[in-house]
Amino acid sequence: MIVQKLIIVIIILFFCVNAFAQDEKETETDSLKVEYIQAAEKLFGLEFTPQEHDSMLKDLQDNLKDYGKLRALNPDNSIPPAIQFNPLPVGYQLPLGGSSFEMSPAKKVKRPENLEELAFWSVRDLAELVRTRQVSSLELTRLFLLRLKKYDPQLHCVITLTEELALKEARQADAEIAAGNYRGPLHGIPYGAKDLLATKGYKTTWGAMPYKDQVIDEDASVIKKLRAAGAVLVA
Repeated sequence: MIVQKLIIVIIILFFCVNAFAQDEKETETDSLKVEYIQAAEKLFGLEFTPQEHDSMLKDLQDNLKDYGKLRALNPDNSIPPAIQFNPLPVGYQLPLGGSSFEMSPAKKVKRPENLEELAFWSVRDLAELVRTRQVSSLELTRLFLLRLKKYDPQLHCVITLTEELALKEARQADAEIAAGNYRGPLHGIPYGAKDLLATKGYKTTWGAMPYKDQVIDEDASVIKKLRAAGAVLVA
């Protein structure tokens, strides 16, 4: 909350500072006073403690100094805007040729007496349990669905639980594996997708209140690829 308040105050101070920026002395960092913060508070209906005033003043002074540096720049009109982000260092050459992903060999795994232990196993080991049919995808899926329901009130990590879809995909994975149609190490493995990835029939809120009821009637490419690998979407 304090970060949001600070951003608001910085924005209003930025405009206030620009208003008297013609006087060079007024743009010095020590020209910012607590009184300016208090004036900005009134505009937004906020109220800070004296301790909060003191802690944010240094940041505001640093921002004002940066604004001064920006105003000191006088780029020629012929300079185009920066429309491409390229993080590569100057002169760095990307490696040529193809690349491949190689998984480590599967360990010899054994079904634990307490399935709760599987919550802390690696995907590689879980995959071997599923492949050897020591644990079914349905068992794994129910385990993780229960854990999500149990711990989400504390962790707030779930936007939408896709329980019906998960159980359907898990049963399908078990049937395929039993028939000898094993797709690979993600087959039957439960996973959660970020709420930016559309899944047909379920909400995709993008983590923003204006889209809290948004349903996109298609699957994102990532979801399609994971489904093709046999993975099970639980949330």
